[in-house]
Amino acid sequence: MEENKKKLYTLLVYSENVAGILNQITAVFTRRQVNIESLNVSASSIEGVHKYTITAWSDEDQIVKITRQIEKKIDVVKANYFTDDQLFIRETGLYKLATELVMKNSEISRTIRKFEASITEVNPTYVIVMKYGVTDDIISLYRALDEFGCVLQYTRSGRIAVTRGTQEQVSEFLEQRERSGLRPSE
Repeated sequence: MEENKKKLYTLLVYSENVAGILNQITAVFTRRQVNIESLNVSASSIEGVHKYTITAWSDEDQIVKITRQIEKKIDVVKANYFTDDQLFIRETGLYKLATELVMKNSEISRTIRKFEASITEVNPTYVIVMKYGVTDDIISLYRALDEFGCVLQYTRSGRIAVTRGTQEQVSEFLEQRERSGLRPSE
């Protein structure tokens, strides 16, 4: 696979809340030797249905195959893949900074404000900064703070995403199933 064909895709997978389904989903990526960049699992807006937000670098042919294989899993209700322009995306970055360095250098505070991040805790040892946004902005703030040599720890959450449509893509699918008399587990 040529590197220049790879794009970052986000898969939104909806499943019943069943033990072992996460392992089944990640195994599809493993078998195809595609690395998962981020993974977030939570309840969806539909009762009894969980939402997996998975990002991976791949080409479209490969991501289509992965999506189809995931959708064939018994407890998976629906799976779709998207590019970033088709979704509203957010992540959270947490930065633990050395209080002494932050207090000595006012440029650090200016940088935090410039990136529209917020200071959520200050104590004699460390300052906690939180940034909500897209991946590039969160990483850019990390790089800017790291230049000051003040970063003690840094982490970034998995992506959360919603489609740009008015309802979850799975909603229409479930409504059709219900009209046909099938429950989600059938």
